[in-house]
Amino acid sequence: MSTPPPQYFDVEAELPGTSGRAGVIHTPHGDIRTPAFIAVGTAATVKAVLPESMKSVGAQAILSNAYHLYLQPGPDVVDEAGGLGAFMNWPGPTFTDSGGFQVLSLGVGFKKVLAMDAGRVQADDVIAEGKERLAHVDDDGVTFRSHTDGSLHRFTPEVSIGIQHQLGADIIFAFDELTTLMNTRGYQEDSVRRTHDWAVRCLAEHRRLGVVRADKPPQALFGVVQGAQYEDLRRQAARGLTEIVDAEGRGFDGYGIGGALEKQNLATIVGWVTDELPDDKPRHLLGISEPDDLFAAVAAGADTFDCVSPSRVARNAAVYSPTGRFNITGARYKRDFTPIDADCDCYTCANYTRAYLRHLFKAKEMLSATLCTIHNERFVIRMVDQIRAAIIAGEFDELRDHVLGRYYSTRAQ
Repeated sequence: MSTPPPQYFDVEAELPGTSGRAGVIHTPHGDIRTPAFIAVGTAATVKAVLPESMKSVGAQAILSNAYHLYLQPGPDVVDEAGGLGAFMNWPGPTFTDSGGFQVLSLGVGFKKVLAMDAGRVQADDVIAEGKERLAHVDDDGVTFRSHTDGSLHRFTPEVSIGIQHQLGADIIFAFDELTTLMNTRGYQEDSVRRTHDWAVRCLAEHRRLGVVRADKPPQALFGVVQGAQYEDLRRQAARGLTEIVDAEGRGFDGYGIGGALEKQNLATIVGWVTDELPDDKPRHLLGISEPDDLFAAVAAGADTFDCVSPSRVARNAAVYSPTGRFNITGARYKRDFTPIDADCDCYTCANYTRAYLRHLFKAKEMLSATLCTIHNERFVIRMVDQIRAAIIAGEFDELRDHVLGRYYSTRAQ
């Protein structure tokens, strides 16, 4: 049977008084030193940026979306190409999500944010503003319409795992149900039960395909913890996943923490979950990249995280700096011939000025997105690398106070 390496995850240093730690995840395509920010390459590409550029900004791994790759070009094409990494010419580790977020969020119009807008979603099975729900959940899976052409599709746990095996990422996720903070308590309870049942089926299918595709590199399967803002449901979901094992007594290789979270409660909720999870397996928090969230998540015990925000906001002219995020198209930058951040070591800051970047956006040149994405990805990756180094050196609190003090207390220039 195809299995992950015997020592799949090693803890190298712990953050005293917290669940935070620095470690290493071992994969067939290289090690991931944690904490680590995993760049999102939705459709086997970080938008506007070459894979080679992602390597140069220090990305250790890239996460792509099973939903999008299922629709285009199809998982069979990626499989025939040699797997996700070979297909996109990325030599390092790869992740794929299960498609659970996309089939539901794109089907009902939710946005990938920590706190859901209470004004948009009003009930368990109705989307506000009179829009038709394009995804329907039952205990067996989800039937949904493509967000691109309206064609009808169905994902079950077995379908999701089958797609992810064909995509061939090093780390894959069990199929789970996305809920929002506006779903009722009763629905959240049903959803946690459903996600648990799906996780059982995902692990069984993962083991079966591991035998069928034993010639392929081993893949690690992460179970996903849901439960929204409820402590008892989060703890129940986490404990339930740790109790799922196959005939050989082997369970999940790691765990994802999913679902919408209220930003102010992020650390608390992650802490509930990590309290219940084993210390010898990695934990991935889905969908964060803001500096305060990163520090809070690490201290609460998250090892890796992904988010589309650095590349998405870059395409809209928003760039990160040590003193906050700002829009490069502002009039003040028309004759500003300094880099975005004089202390940044990225390609963009070494070679281009704020004035030039502003010009590119004003002229609607595609290069604008490329250069700003390079900078934003480097900014977040570098920050998480500094967090890792600070944990090892025993300087986490000092780094957090310094970074967040500058980022949120000083107006970006």
